[in-house]
Amino acid sequence: MNFNSTVKGSALEGFYPEGWDFDKIDACIDAPDKITERQAHWNDGFSPISCDTLGEFETYMGHEIAMQIRLAKERNEKIAFILPVGPMGMYKWVVYFLKEWKVSCSHVYTFNMDEWADSEGNTLDSSNTGSFQYAMEQALFNPLGELTVPKEQRNFATKSNLPTYPEKIAKLKSEGAKLVLVYGIGRMCHIAFWEPTFASDYKTAKEWESAPYRIAAKIHPLTVEQNALTSFKSRTTLVPCRANTIGPGLFLQADYAIGGADGTLGRGMQWQGMSLWMTLRYGKTPWITSSYIPTLKGKLFFLKELAGPLVAECN
Repeated sequence: MNFNSTVKGSALEGFYPEGWDFDKIDACIDAPDKITERQAHWNDGFSPISCDTLGEFETYMGHEIAMQIRLAKERNEKIAFILPVGPMGMYKWVVYFLKEWKVSCSHVYTFNMDEWADSEGNTLDSSNTGSFQYAMEQALFNPLGELTVPKEQRNFATKSNLPTYPEKIAKLKSEGAKLVLVYGIGRMCHIAFWEPTFASDYKTAKEWESAPYRIAAKIHPLTVEQNALTSFKSRTTLVPCRANTIGPGLFLQADYAIGGADGTLGRGMQWQGMSLWMTLRYGKTPWITSSYIPTLKGKLFFLKELAGPLVAECN
């Protein structure tokens, strides 16, 4: 007895994206030591990297981001980053390494991938502790001090600014800047807040792959609950039900991608293991946004515990 054998006629029938094949999803999950085995559809330059502890995860990911900034500085090139709020722990290490190396971010341009919004695309004030702009300023921009990214080179996903992302990124790339995607993977396998349910709005995969952004995008209920648990101290009533978000038309332009999966909760509990296996094994489809990640050059750091074994353990 399991999900597939009991879902018909239940309250969950029709709740998940229509393009999800749960038999195929279940087949993605294998023995923990096989999670890094290369798959035919992966980019030759893509590597998943297992981390034993959260400290190791945050340090490795932070070093990878800082190194991209340093290498661009040494090449005297501009560099653009699409940045997430979640995961967050790597930012303190970005600050640490850049300060140790005395590397200025004067050549860095940042584009936050999403922001909470209402039905009109209006976003939380930057002084609100739940806003992504506030989080970025506290975790990265302010701690960098005089080495920080110039304010005029920071971009946040407001209703007025998000539509300027495509032109700004295109201009930077035309000037030789590398675009680096930094990302987390949602419970619903979203990248940014680009939910898999959006696939039904596009006639073809190519059309979906070209979509640059959405204003006031409808967030899946499980994404609301994921954020209630991870960012709002379980308080669902604080979580907005919409967001402004970049789309695949922007994040698939990345020259390099740095990802993180750290979704453990302690006492053996976790929320991200299945999403990680789906990302790595399902195969590219608009119905699973993160399935495109292995087709990009880069590194995906993940906590070893997420690999499983993904079996029942009552808590």
